[in-house]
This record gives sequence, C-alpha cells and structure tokens, in this order.
Amino acid sequence: MNQSPEEAARTAETIARLKSLEAAEPIAAFLQMRLLELSPGYARVSAKLKPEYRNFNGVIFGGIAMSLADQAFAYASNSLSHPSVATQMNVHFVAGPAVDDELIAECRVVRSGRRVGISQMTVTNQDGKLIAVATGTTVPLNSVINHEKPG
Repeated sequence: MNQSPEEAARTAETIARLKSLEAAEPIAAFLQMRLLELSPGYARVSAKLKPEYRNFNGVIFGGIAMSLADQAFAYASNSLSHPSVATQMNVHFVAGPAVDDELIAECRVVRSGRRVGISQMTVTNQDGKLIAVATGTTVPLNSVINHEKPG
C-alpha cells in the first residue's frame, strides 16, 4: 500500500493508538485474546481455547473462531490511516479446533478504498492446521473512532 508521508504518519499514530487500547477492550479481555502483531493492513491475534468454549455437542463453539477472525479483521482494517467499520463477514469452517488449542487469526486487507474495504482472514491452530477462512467488507467512517465507554 503506497501512502503519502502524511498518511504514513497517521497510520503509525493509528497503530500505536490501537495497541494501547488492546488491554481495555472488554470482549478481547473476556475471551483472553492477545494481539500478536499489527502493521498497516495486517493483524495477527490469538486465544487459547478453554473447556467453557464448548457447545452442547461438546465441540468448540464456532463463534469463538469467528470472534478471533473478527478481532484480527478489526485491527487490520483500522490500522490504516482512516477508521472503518465492518458491514459484512463470511466464514467457512474447515476443521474443528480442540480444547487447549491456541487459535491464531490473521487478517490481511486486500483493498482499502474511499468507499469500501475488503479483507481476508485465516484461523489456524498452533500446529498450522486450518480451522476457518473468512472474508470481510468494511466501510470507512467519516469521523474519528469514539473510544468513550458506552452508557
């Protein structure tokens, strides 16, 4: 992604701000997600799977892998010089993870335009086994992200 010096400076500030907000994000804390890597248009996030994440069939609830992919998606798409919000996400489950697996979600922004952004995500376990693949669409926000607490 070619950026002007001004855009590159804004992107660097944005990445620093996102990294500083990681610890304060409630859903990430609840699921014990960790931001492993963040660079312009790319993010890698992980979480260790607990027995509590199993569904009524005794397998890991698919929403956990989706949440991890969504978290990487949010970081990657918001790591560029303008904030964005997801409008669509499509997930294909390839394999089921196991309790105690470490899931790693990676997201790469494929396109970040003035009207739409497109990203690709993968979720693997600690051995590199593919768990899910996803795509997502974003639209840029016209204002700075509001980081105030809801209420």
